[in-house]
Parts: sequence; structure tokens; C-alpha cells
Amino acid sequence: MKFDIFFSICQTEVDGYLPSERVMWENFFDQVHLADQLKFGTAWVAETHLSCQVQKQNPGAVIPHFKGEIGLNTDILQLAHKVFAQTKNLNVGSAIMNIQCNGGPIAHAERIKTFLSLHDMTPGENRILDIGFASGRFPFSNIPYGVHPRTATEKEAWPALKGKVFMEATEIFLRFLKGEIFSSEQVTKKVLTREDFRSDEDWDNVRRAYAAESGENINSIKEIGFAPFWNFPKVGVIPFETSLEHLRLTIGAHWAGVQHFANTILPVGVFNLSITPNDQIEKTHERMKKHFHADGGEWSRDRMPRTVLVFINNEAQLSREEKREKARKAAVSATENYWKAIQGTLDPAKITNAVDNALVGSPEDIVEQMKERFNPGDRLMLWFDFNNHNNENVKQMMKDFMEFVAPEFS
Repeated sequence: MKFDIFFSICQTEVDGYLPSERVMWENFFDQVHLADQLKFGTAWVAETHLSCQVQKQNPGAVIPHFKGEIGLNTDILQLAHKVFAQTKNLNVGSAIMNIQCNGGPIAHAERIKTFLSLHDMTPGENRILDIGFASGRFPFSNIPYGVHPRTATEKEAWPALKGKVFMEATEIFLRFLKGEIFSSEQVTKKVLTREDFRSDEDWDNVRRAYAAESGENINSIKEIGFAPFWNFPKVGVIPFETSLEHLRLTIGAHWAGVQHFANTILPVGVFNLSITPNDQIEKTHERMKKHFHADGGEWSRDRMPRTVLVFINNEAQLSREEKREKARKAAVSATENYWKAIQGTLDPAKITNAVDNALVGSPEDIVEQMKERFNPGDRLMLWFDFNNHNNENVKQMMKDFMEFVAPEFS
């Protein structure tokens, strides 16, 4: 079993305390240095774009009750250079990089190739840049970059179309990383048919909007094509001589179609969350054995990193039962605070479900939970800083896990 660590750098209010941005960064680097010493595999860092607080001033606020910023890292590549310079063992990963904003997929491919070229210039450097990529959590991050419905038809079709837009971005991103030279004319066309919609009514609404714009008879419309969101002549992304040896890719999308499509271009793993039903996780592993790109070798379970919250207590003066109760109290408190901030209401069922899916209790409890839930070949992204600004407490949980839990799975 492989143990990575996840950092949210989430600047939200916890028990009336809202740390400054500087304090958030200081805590992050303190924890990163410890993660390096404890021999975690990859330090995955959440990536966020544009202020949630400012977005609340607009109609349609996505998290109107959230106080603070959902995350402070906006550029994993700048952060990775600093983390690599200050550590000896850690890989660095993005969870996730939004390839649709900040210039789009071409810009991100070029930035990564430049990063890898510089990374490889350090003598003896063989650590991995783990790039998890997706379309972004919040649509407002993409809108300033032109990724939003452009016509009445696109607005009506957007629930289905946005997945095709991400597939377009994925193809461009991966082909340029691979070193191909091509134009937008050579990118797979986006087409929607009845099969892309949940109901005849949804499809008819889109056809009706398209008929009004195009003048076609609605009954003759069997498919609808859409213009590219990224238009470009023949382009080559530099540097051309960049090696991808130290790059590992993981896609943050549950849609099997885009997972398989990405692997027609390069080897790409798949993210999954601890709250995903185990049956779905196992089915994904079985699918990816058939669809994983040959250049990546055989599919292995560690190509699907799984996020899991950890609330561990190992205070020496407490009994095992007391440790369990104290850890569960911390888990419930952190989760309640999160749901209040995200939704503005408290859903007891969601709180219970989230806590039950976390690793909670004494080291012995957590060992038992892990043996019951996980496969020995899994890669876990352990999340210790969830709604917790107590830096010393976070570090103690990291130590307790790696000292008393991890050896049971080594």
C-alpha cells in the first residue's frame, strides 16, 4: 500500500479563527517538511482559481455561506519548484489542475514541458511531478477564459456539452504534452445526439434551440455539431526535447469515456474519492486494465489515488476507547463546519456518512478500518488538515499515522 498526503490549504474560518494567508503558507511548508521526513510518497496540493469571496458578490454564488477561500494554491508548478528545493524525497502533485482556465490546455501543456525541462537539470533529480487534471470544481473559474455557453443552443445543451468541452481540452493538452504538431482542425469534433441526454425532452429542447438558430426543421436534426472552444492554426509546443520520464498523469473525471479517450494518447491514471462506492471503484479498475495506454505498462491499483480523511488520536494517557471517542468528536466537528460552510445547512445524514468514510480512532482502530476497506495495492491520499488550522495537531496526526499505522501495511 502506498501513502501519499493531500494538502487543501483551505483558508476558512474554524471555531472563529481565520488564519492569514501567510500563516496558511507557513503551516503548509512546515507540514511539507515533516511529510518529507516521514517518507510520504507524493504531496498532492489542491488548486483553486479566482476568489470565492469575490464570486459571492455575483448572482448565482456557488458557496454563498463559505467564509474565506476554498484554497490558496493557484499554480502547482511554481509551488512544486519550491517544494522540490526544500525536500529530498517527496514527489509533488496537483489535485487538481484545471486545464480549461488560465490560458487553456495549450498554455498548461507548455508550462509543464518547461517545468520538466528545468526539473531535469538538477543533478540526480528523479522525483515525479504528478499532474492531476480536470475541468475545475467551480464553473466561475472558467467563465473569464471563455469556457461557458456561447449560444442559445449551447446554453440549453450545456449539461451534456460541458463534458465534450473537457474532452476537447484533454485531447489538446495530452497531444501537445506528447509533442505532436497540429491545428484545431485536427481535433476531434464535438457532436451531440439523443444518446448524450437523459430524456427525449432534454434532447428536444436542444434541437428546438438549434432549429431556431440555424433555420433547420427540428425533425431533420439527428445530431448537432459545435464549434471548437480553442481555435488555433498549426502549433508546436516548446521545448520539444522535454522528457516525460518524470511526469505522471491522472484525470479527475468519473466519465469512463474521457478516461478511455485520454489513454489513447498517453498513460493516464484516474482519481477516485473515498466516498465513492467500492463496487464502482472495482469496476473502474477492471475497465482500466483494458484501456490503460500500453506505454504505461500494465494497469496497477496505485494508478488510482484515493482521497481519505484521517482523524487519528494516540494520546498516551487515554484508553483506546477514549482515543476513539476523541477522534470521532474531532471528525464530527470538522465535518459539521465544512457542511455549514459549503451548504449553509447541517445535514445529519451527510455528517454521519462522511465520518464513517473517514479513518477515525486510535491507531489500532484505523489499522482495522484500513484492512476492512482497502486493497493492499491501493494508493491513499491521506488528508490530515481538513478544517484544521492547528498546525501541531496536524503534524502529530501525520507522525502517529506513519509510526503506528503505516508499518502494518509496508
